Amino acid sequence: MLHTPRLLKTTLALVLSLAAGGALAAVSAQQAEQLKTTLTPLGAERAGNAAGTIPPWEGGITQAPQGYVPGKHHLDPFAADKPLFTITKANLEQYKGQLSEGQIALFNSYPDTFQMPVYTSRRSGSAPQWLYDNTFKNATSAKLLEGGNGFSDAYGGVPFPIPKDGVEALWNHITRYRGIYVVRRASEAPVQRNGSFALVTSQQEGMFKYYRPGGQFADLNNILFYYLTFVKSPARLAGGATLVHETLDQIKDPRQAWIYDAGQRRVRRAPSLAYDTPIASSDGLRTADDTDLFNGSPDRYNWKLVGKKEVYIPYNNYKVSSPDVKYADLLKQGHLNPQYTRYELHRVWVVEGTLKSTARHIYSKRVLFLDEDSWGAALVDQYDGRGQLWRVSMGYLKNFYDLPTTWSSLDVFHDLQARRYYVQNLDNEEAETVDFNQPVPEDAYFMPSALRQRGTR
Repeated sequence: MLHTPRLLKTTLALVLSLAAGGALAAVSAQQAEQLKTTLTPLGAERAGNAAGTIPPWEGGITQAPQGYVPGKHHLDPFAADKPLFTITKANLEQYKGQLSEGQIALFNSYPDTFQMPVYTSRRSGSAPQWLYDNTFKNATSAKLLEGGNGFSDAYGGVPFPIPKDGVEALWNHITRYRGIYVVRRASEAPVQRNGSFALVTSQQEGMFKYYRPGGQFADLNNILFYYLTFVKSPARLAGGATLVHETLDQIKDPRQAWIYDAGQRRVRRAPSLAYDTPIASSDGLRTADDTDLFNGSPDRYNWKLVGKKEVYIPYNNYKVSSPDVKYADLLKQGHLNPQYTRYELHRVWVVEGTLKSTARHIYSKRVLFLDEDSWGAALVDQYDGRGQLWRVSMGYLKNFYDLPTTWSSLDVFHDLQARRYYVQNLDNEEAETVDFNQPVPEDAYFMPSALRQRGTR
């Protein structure tokens, strides 16, 4: 059952009034003031729920736990917590109202092994003060481009903290804060039906131009971020590299991508790295726009803001990325080992995308569940061309308190029909985790001409 508090009713009333006027403009200064009173600076409800099972937001994590070393694996600030209860196939009926269809399907697919340990809900989400300030400014200036294929007049924060429709909420997810320059060595692995897996390890770099200090919207030149990845292992793939220029309005300027072939020592344009292009390293279990649970252009779907709902989502997942947990112990047949996962009850925005009759995609419908405190997608249910539930993706969220921001420890993509899954961002067995402290490079660092110089066999 959808949770429709007074705030949401007010928001939906606003939608109707604006729609009647034929425009979806930025919110008024008076409405934006809610970000300093009843709403958090990013647009969530400050209050807890009536049952007391979701607490009020009180600023989230504001400092790292004692003993944390920047660049090293995150210490768990809630390590002493014990599960309140565990959802299993046996007691599933009791909790169905707070689960997505995809989660319910995982219980039905793996009745003997899939479980969700539920912990005390901790609203740990936080962000830097400058991001809160920028978000407040964006609330009264950001505007959707025609068709919702991009936006203008927002920078360095959530563009639509008080969303009026589904595509605005989606842009909040796409542009959420993940640092400015990020360097990470991590692995990905498709896990077969028998539980076997093979790792592909890469060095990843991302520079989020939308958050570059001292910038403004006019400086973007339609570029949201640059992404660069170099394959380190296995040996047969080592040396290959991919460069992506992620554009804001991908109808105006499609995403640009280049591939470095280590064998031929040359750089070539990637013909298509968008929408439902299958990603080779995922063994066919992830499309290009599945990455990050959803990315890229929203133009092939009609997006509906369904409302708020209380859902058990992966949250404060420090254990799944702990260096004490080996991949062989974590990656089990059918799904992650439940003993290392953590779920909490949180409010989410439910956003539903239905494929346009004029568009093509392997998913006819996608339902996103966006954490209200961070705008990060925690769950996505994807449906095939027949309208049957096909895949469910989960982002195992945690607070990266070195920034701070909420991001996923791991992204996991389940194919219910193939009974296989794929995991991204494994770094448990690496010496370090994501590094946000490297000097921010200039744009030239992410040009195709620099790719060959850096690519090695």
